Amino acid sequence: MTFMASAQKSAAQPAAPKVGLRERKKIQTRQAIRRAAYRLFEEQGYDATPVDRIAEAADVSPSTVFRYFPTKEDIVLTDEYDPLLEAGLRARPADEPMVESLRHVFIGSLHRFAAEERTEMVQRIRLVREVPAIRGRLAENTARDTGMISAVLAERSGRPADDLEIRVIAAAVLAALQEALMRWVADGQRDDLEELIGRTMDVLARGLRL
Repeated sequence: MTFMASAQKSAAQPAAPKVGLRERKKIQTRQAIRRAAYRLFEEQGYDATPVDRIAEAADVSPSTVFRYFPTKEDIVLTDEYDPLLEAGLRARPADEPMVESLRHVFIGSLHRFAAEERTEMVQRIRLVREVPAIRGRLAENTARDTGMISAVLAERSGRPADDLEIRVIAAAVLAALQEALMRWVADGQRDDLEELIGRTMDVLARGLRL
């Protein structure tokens, strides 16, 4: 997911599915490219960092960077957490209110973050705030995440995935979560992020009433 793994795990969060050696190597390459890119973005700025410089810093070829990330914006917006989010939602009780399931899964995901990953998350949110090209690309990723959450919620409720209420819930939750993360970074991460996400989910759970 576009915002969001240490040994700590929430009871509500299933263990990450095991992956083969080939897939692990792909993940390691993606992570190496992403970490090199974030380091360079921090040092010299996003616009001043070409893809070939990122490739050099990650010790891969530019074609390898583009094989994993079709655009430079995708380096910022692509991560390995969508399968964990989907698995977490599927593991929640089928009769649990949807907002509560999403609350548990999002906060459980935060428990899995190592310090380095939290640093990258802050860098990512700052780049989304500051770089128009990334904000434009974010809309595509949000649409994909909305579709994934809608599919899981549709299965739980017995409704079609394109049901309007299902889509509204999925879109509202993602928008609310994005707003909470933007607020957290804008305020210098002074607030506890888990508590902030909990408050955000409370707003949704009570029906958007003030």
